[in-house]
Amino acid sequence: MKKNHFRVVTFLTFATVALTFAGCVGVAGPGLGWLSIPIPVSPYFQGAYEDMAFEKDRYSQIPVLPPITESVPAGLDEPSDDEVVRLLEKVKPNNGGVPMLETRYRNDVKITKELIADYVDPPRFFPLVGPVQVHHIHYKCTVYFEQVTRVGWPIPYTIDKKDASEVIYIDKDHLHAVAPPEQKEF
Repeated sequence: MKKNHFRVVTFLTFATVALTFAGCVGVAGPGLGWLSIPIPVSPYFQGAYEDMAFEKDRYSQIPVLPPITESVPAGLDEPSDDEVVRLLEKVKPNNGGVPMLETRYRNDVKITKELIADYVDPPRFFPLVGPVQVHHIHYKCTVYFEQVTRVGWPIPYTIDKKDASEVIYIDKDHLHAVAPPEQKEF
């Protein structure tokens, strides 16, 4: 009887020490009680947040470039293949299949990019930015691919669409600061 009591007390002592030094309980700072214990995050949501941060960092911010001095300057770089494929995934998701029931693949992807329009608006005032000109650049991106759909139930079969294509229009607008008017010296 005393042996079992000793084992229980020893176990509780080790458990208390482990919880105290694990970093989950007893962290310095404002006490939130049981709310201070971290909750694991699903890899799906972690990946979604990382993708959102990557797209915001890479594709969602509009730069303010120096003033236009002569004719209309050449636009920014054309859309990258990564940007085109990400936009294609938003428009026509490829991951809607259920494994072993229906799965879809895009193979042999080729992307062509064509400049449609490149023009600059007259100067205007934007709050928090100042006087700027909006430089509009429009691209037509055509994605050629082979689409494979595999169905596994009730009767397994495969559908191959060798000449699938999608067209995506991408606008890459950015701002050019307007040079202040030159002042005459007296």
